[in-house]
Amino acid sequence: MVITKVFVVDPLEPDNGAIEYCCAEMKRGAIAVFPTETVYGLGAYVFDVEAVKRIFIVKGRPPDNPLIVHVANIDQVRQVAEEVPNTLRIVFEKLWPGPLTIVLKRRREVPPEISAGLPTVAIRMPGHPVALRLIECVGPIAAPSANLSGRPSPTEPHHVYVDMYGRADIIIDSGATFFGVESTIVDLVSDPPRLLRPGALPVEKISEVLGITIVIPESARGVVESDIALAPGMKYKHYAPRTPLLIVETNNYDNLDAYAKRFAEVVKDRCSTIKCVLIVSRETVELYKDLSLPKIVMGSRSNVYEIAKNLYSVLRELDRLGVDLGIAEGLPEIGLGLTIMNRLRKAAGFNVVKV
Repeated sequence: MVITKVFVVDPLEPDNGAIEYCCAEMKRGAIAVFPTETVYGLGAYVFDVEAVKRIFIVKGRPPDNPLIVHVANIDQVRQVAEEVPNTLRIVFEKLWPGPLTIVLKRRREVPPEISAGLPTVAIRMPGHPVALRLIECVGPIAAPSANLSGRPSPTEPHHVYVDMYGRADIIIDSGATFFGVESTIVDLVSDPPRLLRPGALPVEKISEVLGITIVIPESARGVVESDIALAPGMKYKHYAPRTPLLIVETNNYDNLDAYAKRFAEVVKDRCSTIKCVLIVSRETVELYKDLSLPKIVMGSRSNVYEIAKNLYSVLRELDRLGVDLGIAEGLPEIGLGLTIMNRLRKAAGFNVVKV
């Protein structure tokens, strides 16, 4: 156990003294939890190999699960990427800072541990003032989410304290994150480009802005696991509560009344002898009033941003209730719906029922 130094920092007007202290400590090998617009990250200076290795140890993260390099400017991209494609200019102009990670060819100087030995590197410029100020001072920062490996990512400070207090050297507490799910990862090395992980920026928007077609493989939908993790979130069980989780999906979400009836049938079948919690939308919660089971409302189907922002808190709440099984509704895989379904399927370990 380490002594963790905590700084509470305004997310929009970061305290320079706190940032400078954290920067100096990271340059000396410290690993720090810091906020981004998506989730909290656990970071180390990219070129400090021993600090990078500590991230894997502290999280219990498999070594073949790559990290993302966080940058603050184009010069830092050039420090870690061997080739910078023409599309990067559009990314800088229209999508960065923001929740988009791109995969490029890795420079030899970048420790192979960051990319799990692969010849590529995942890079993004976070859209959070605290993160940007820290990265400008330290240099490129390698960081996964600041949770214990496999658990739901941290979007609130108390999530960070539960998972990382006494493990990380520094925690920068800046309140709740803005989006609540991780960045979208697109592989720009492959031809055509591929979606490796859906995230807070819908893939449809990225395709539109960059003027390219992005392939969406089954692994990005979360219906199969990748054999090789080309980017974070592609392999192993992720985002998972300790409580077993079941996802009830359908091919037609337009008729919520019909879906709710089939959902209720699954609940009655599975929960006759065990304690269950239903994870449902605001639009459907009244349809389950005859089911005398606790319910967690994840948000409104008309505002999938709200559901995405609440998702990891909902999964952590499931554990707090101490039941045997959580049963969650599905969503159409459009926009952020694809991201949410990716996370739910992985959190459930692909435990899905189609109705």
